[in-house]
Amino acid sequence: MRRLSVALCGLLLAYGTALAREPAAEIHAAQLPTEARETLALIRRGGPFPYGQDGTEFGNRERLLPPKERGHYREYTVKTPGARDRGARRIIAGGEPRASGEFYYTDDHYRSFSRIKE
Repeated sequence: MRRLSVALCGLLLAYGTALAREPAAEIHAAQLPTEARETLALIRRGGPFPYGQDGTEFGNRERLLPPKERGHYREYTVKTPGARDRGARRIIAGGEPRASGEFYYTDDHYRSFSRIKE
């Protein structure tokens, strides 16, 4: 019975991990808010970025993006009009941001992501 329990736990863990892969939603770059399109253009140019945290490692602790090695994802702030701080909007870039084409958008501070299609 113990073997079955251990095997079942392993299977459930693998199944749960498989569910935390590519976000189901997609958004075309043209559909992004103006500020997000501006941030995407800055990323493509390599900066300069308005916030010191831009370009720092995004750890994917929420496990909503595809699992990758540490350091694969970088986060960039998308300005939020009227916000007194950085707001909740971000673009997450995977790989080498200027070449990979792997971008995700969140407007709810990492609770959900949409893959950006260009």
